Amino acid sequence: MTLIKSISGIRGTIGGAPGGALTPVDVVKFTAAYAATLPQRKPSPNSGKRYKVVVGKDARLSGDMVEQLVVGTLVGCGIDVVKCGFASTPTTEMAVLFAKADGGIILTASHNPRQWNALKLLNDKGEFLTAIEGQAVLDLAEKEDFNFADVDELGTIEEEDYTDKHLDAVLALPAVDVEAIKAAHFTVVVDAINSVGGIIMPRLLKRLGVKCIELNCNPTGDFAHNPEPLPANLVDLCETVVKEKADLGVSVDPDVDRLAFIQEDGKPFVEEYTLVSVADYLCELAQKEGNPIATVSNLSSTRALRDVTEKHGGAYYASAVGEVNVTTLMHKVGALIGGEGNGGVIYPAIHAGRDAMVGVALFLSNLAHKKMKVSELKKTYPQYFIAKNKIQLSDSALIDKILSELKRIYAKENINDIDGVKINFEANHTWVHLRKSNTEPIIRIYSEAGTMEAAEALGNEVIAVANKIIG
Repeated sequence: MTLIKSISGIRGTIGGAPGGALTPVDVVKFTAAYAATLPQRKPSPNSGKRYKVVVGKDARLSGDMVEQLVVGTLVGCGIDVVKCGFASTPTTEMAVLFAKADGGIILTASHNPRQWNALKLLNDKGEFLTAIEGQAVLDLAEKEDFNFADVDELGTIEEEDYTDKHLDAVLALPAVDVEAIKAAHFTVVVDAINSVGGIIMPRLLKRLGVKCIELNCNPTGDFAHNPEPLPANLVDLCETVVKEKADLGVSVDPDVDRLAFIQEDGKPFVEEYTLVSVADYLCELAQKEGNPIATVSNLSSTRALRDVTEKHGGAYYASAVGEVNVTTLMHKVGALIGGEGNGGVIYPAIHAGRDAMVGVALFLSNLAHKKMKVSELKKTYPQYFIAKNKIQLSDSALIDKILSELKRIYAKENINDIDGVKINFEANHTWVHLRKSNTEPIIRIYSEAGTMEAAEALGNEVIAVANKIIG
């Protein structure tokens, strides 16, 4: 059994002993800590005398149990609750804004398998808590210094489904060309892993005039395959796209914040290029209108975003890994678009969170304007490949030594050390990013080059240098 506590929430497997898994005791304790720290983040409620918190969940099997514990605890803390029921992560984030709430809790373990669940914590903007705010919740949860409300001060519960309101906002975006999409008569296959994507994604496509072929769209929570939207897990989707002669395949994870596309030929568009394609479309529009252009992704994401940004006269910025780090930098630089290479598209024109619905609507708008097949569109972008490796160490104390020495050895290159060490080899547009794991003595190594063979070779070269440092 596993329980992982971090500044972004608490995540673990269901069942087992308290403190070692996501048990009812841990859910209540962590929720109570979130409630108790609300006044620190927000001295007074948005409206009324009590704080209001939105709660949404994906369709995983433990969702009802965890929801009852979270909602009951919030009510016991004197907080009014808005239950969104089955809702994607971006829907719950937007529900915080729609309901004028003071925060939100999303019940989802994202791409983790069925035995996992999690509590993800939001502020009053529908964004994840900062590192300082998240740490305050963790600290209080350990102290268990809670003060629950008496009977006359208990919170209330209301229920509201914000799915359509979310879709209204997506379709209202000026960059989403609904008429062009309808005129293109697209056919799209959706694999929603039997979670909440099966509710919202077909509804979006039908409103866009797209013929939607549903695959694993019954929100039972009994995942049809490993929910990580990687090519090895999407064989059925690839085959169905070809069989149905569809224009596009769409895969989403259980909470619908990540997005992967399948080309009309059944081959992956590649998850890294989800953000690249959408950003290219938005940058092109901004350039035509003479608007400033800035984009953001994390250090482990493809260089292709930087390339397409600079092609349109824009500025690219890199953040530390983690959605909250991406959004923080996006706010700072006034980014047009940002996200992560795992298929997470963040478009602040609607809200500052990864949103697969926004990603699909913008991608189809781009495809309709370009009037080309998805495989043809992919060829218009800079072609890079990312290899993933790691160094397993017996002593975690060696990690800082290795990273420090690598900075010295590669000092003539472009070094970024805001999150581990990233070595940019500008002469040939390649890079290596090394980050230490927060949970085990491992250095994770991502390397990118123009071919997978070159990316692997680059990663192995740096690993060899690291091994020499260890001796």
